[in-house]
Amino acid sequence: MCQPLAAQEGSPLGTVHDPSLAPARRADNLLLGAFDPGFAEFAVGVDEWTIPYRYMAVASLPGEDLAIELADGGNHAYRLRYAAGSALAHGVAGWTWTAPQDPGAYAVRVEREGEGFIHLNVLVMHPRSEIVNGSLNGYAIGSYRSRPFRGLPRYLPPEGFVEVWAADEDILASPHFTVGQFLCKQTGTPRYTVHSPYMVLKLEAALQAVNEAGHATHSFFIMSGFRTPAYHRAIGNRTSYSRHLWGDGADIYIDNDGDGIIDDLNGDGRSDIEDARLLASILGRMEDRGAAGVIPGGLAVYRANPAHGPFVHLDSRGYRARW
Repeated sequence: MCQPLAAQEGSPLGTVHDPSLAPARRADNLLLGAFDPGFAEFAVGVDEWTIPYRYMAVASLPGEDLAIELADGGNHAYRLRYAAGSALAHGVAGWTWTAPQDPGAYAVRVEREGEGFIHLNVLVMHPRSEIVNGSLNGYAIGSYRSRPFRGLPRYLPPEGFVEVWAADEDILASPHFTVGQFLCKQTGTPRYTVHSPYMVLKLEAALQAVNEAGHATHSFFIMSGFRTPAYHRAIGNRTSYSRHLWGDGADIYIDNDGDGIIDDLNGDGRSDIEDARLLASILGRMEDRGAAGVIPGGLAVYRANPAHGPFVHLDSRGYRARW
């Protein structure tokens, strides 16, 4: 978590209500040429997350207060620009932004005078209480276990669900990933998902590690991200505690050539499980060295079958697991 500035440091903060400010989308990050991690010129804390990137999505319940804190303001002037809801500045430490009552995607932008910005796409959720008979507005969700796995808070049922229409799938979750990449394969209009900044931050760190290892790519192909409990059961899974159900599990591979299978990462002329093992080894080292923003989680390599090629599972469950 970012530490707020002492009262005597920095310049007073401002707020600007700008109804024209829109959620950032895929085209806004201009991912061209050499890999750019997408770091901003400064960092902010948003509740329990430290956000170092220019673009990031976070989730909120209707009417919820989000604490946005500066990591290091120095003598710079900052302002919070927001499209809806309300905002209150706290000296030079940060702001409290209060989400609108209506679910949807809203833009909140921290701007540093002359030196960059952090654009937050705040996804205001439908509360879990709106689920009726296992469905949310006609979309099958299913049910979560009321007793969390090992008593861990991360396994409590999600507080809410993000509504995603087809036109909003390109909203940025982070510099290199969109909300649409994490959607459950279960069909519907609209669809609903659980957004996990833990997973997105880990995937961004993983992408940087892969590029630093010499495998140039601007994103991972996410074969499976969020799954509703209903869909998870429908495809034959028996466990009730898969991190896919919380939106912080992802089955991934690199597919720069777009042929639907993992690229030949080790240069042996084949695309097979050895390439998945190479990818997993890079991700394992990244987690083991404690890269910034990365919390422990699961890591596994899966073989090809008639439905898909080999892939790597990565999650941010909060403790180390390998299988």
